[in-house]
Amino acid sequence: MQVEKDQDVVPFRNRVKEFAVKIKMGLVNQTKLITAASELVRNMLKYANGGEIEIEIISRGRDNGVKLTFKDKGPGILDIKLAMQDGYSTGKSLGLGLPGAKRLVSEFDIKSILGQGTTITVIKWANG
Repeated sequence: MQVEKDQDVVPFRNRVKEFAVKIKMGLVNQTKLITAASELVRNMLKYANGGEIEIEIISRGRDNGVKLTFKDKGPGILDIKLAMQDGYSTGKSLGLGLPGAKRLVSEFDIKSILGQGTTITVIKWANG
């Protein structure tokens, strides 16, 4: 799914919810997933002028989850360790974006290459 403008955020959030409902994810975990997804998509719009997001259902044994992969061709993140600290922000915000999103999901992975872009993968398991 391409996300290139603010108007793309609501349809994206709706798609994430559809996938979460499909695997019978509870309401609290749905809310956590959608909140994290919203934060990450807004970062992608703000810092990289959008990008592409893959939404998929994954399984691990009996557990089902939703996996989101955010890919952008933005400037990249100079210091991932610093960017993952609470309170750090390059954009005059509260700096809760990346670390906040990480706390809301089950698994979080970030890879970034300066000048080439950033890929963030998150997984939220239906039962955790």
